[in-house]
Amino acid sequence: MAGLIRRNKTYYALYYSGGKQKRVCLHTESLQIAREKVRQIESAQFKGEDNPLPTRTPIDKVLTAYVDHLRAVKREGSVQRDIYYLRETFGPICPAISVKNRKVSEKGKKRPARNPVPPIPANYFEQITTAEISQFIAAQVRTRALAPKTANHFRTILTRLYNWAMQMHGIRMPGNSNPAAKVERYREKAPEISFLTLEQIDQQLRALKDNLQLQTMVAVLIYAGLRREEVLWLTAKDVDFDSGPYGMLRIRAKTIDGKFWEPKTRVNRVVPISSTLRKYLDAWLVPHTKCGWFFPSPQGTRWDVDHFSQALAKANKEAKLAWSCLDYRHTFGSHLAVKGESLYKISKLMGNSPEICRRHYAALVPEMLVETVEF
Repeated sequence: MAGLIRRNKTYYALYYSGGKQKRVCLHTESLQIAREKVRQIESAQFKGEDNPLPTRTPIDKVLTAYVDHLRAVKREGSVQRDIYYLRETFGPICPAISVKNRKVSEKGKKRPARNPVPPIPANYFEQITTAEISQFIAAQVRTRALAPKTANHFRTILTRLYNWAMQMHGIRMPGNSNPAAKVERYREKAPEISFLTLEQIDQQLRALKDNLQLQTMVAVLIYAGLRREEVLWLTAKDVDFDSGPYGMLRIRAKTIDGKFWEPKTRVNRVVPISSTLRKYLDAWLVPHTKCGWFFPSPQGTRWDVDHFSQALAKANKEAKLAWSCLDYRHTFGSHLAVKGESLYKISKLMGNSPEICRRHYAALVPEMLVETVEF
């Protein structure tokens, strides 16, 4: 049995658990509500369950613990992307989700957004409702013209946060319900895939003929379908010219100079080198560097992803071209799909799931199915 006491107009529940008396604040001045909460406690005790009443946890404490959890299970790049969405949702309320780069922080203060969407107003994590999350995302869509995919990403990040908090951090939500999971998803458009034709591939590589390194790196992106980071993390040991007809590119986890890296999907894979790509690799003389980078930066270190993109964009701008690393990667998958290769094989070569490849390249396959309907 549980009893009620009142202190400064606020009701508390008194009950015994494990032979010890507990006093729990019911956070209400209403006797009717207090009695209902006591009934819930008594029902849970009868069933042998824990206290069913929602907890009251400051948001900053949950976020700090959650970011620590993310850093233990995710790559730092993925962690930073999640932190961005959390900061947009709750504001920079704790060091864990604040901007670490001083220059970026100062730039944001000097040039604030014109119509910033205020963060969700709440003191406690358990106070946030489905309606508040839905209204916040809708405001982001209206003010910033977010694409449906980005709006849904806000929902996904918050759903994961609440799932973790409820399952792993001892948070009890009202009704034991995840408020973010109930937010209606925005309808996403079919993906628009941009890729180069065979003529455009020749045009792109000819435009970089005076920069052998950039030309070779773009050739790897086009003819092997690697991600940008995967190219920048290639070492001489990862390029195996002795395996297969023309060699293999080994995309695998590694620790270099004390820094660990692994592919985006955390799965090592091997990509065969084609005869066309082999010609470009043979023409490239790998400079000697301390860490053995296959494509070192001008300073002899690993290329920074942003610096590489800027160098490539500058070279393409001079040639009046606007293709990016993602276009090169899609070129690889698209031409294999048009050729008639199975989406499963393409997904294995590109390090994607078959479902992602279906969404990206299935529209290119129907041309190969014209005769399939005849029987």
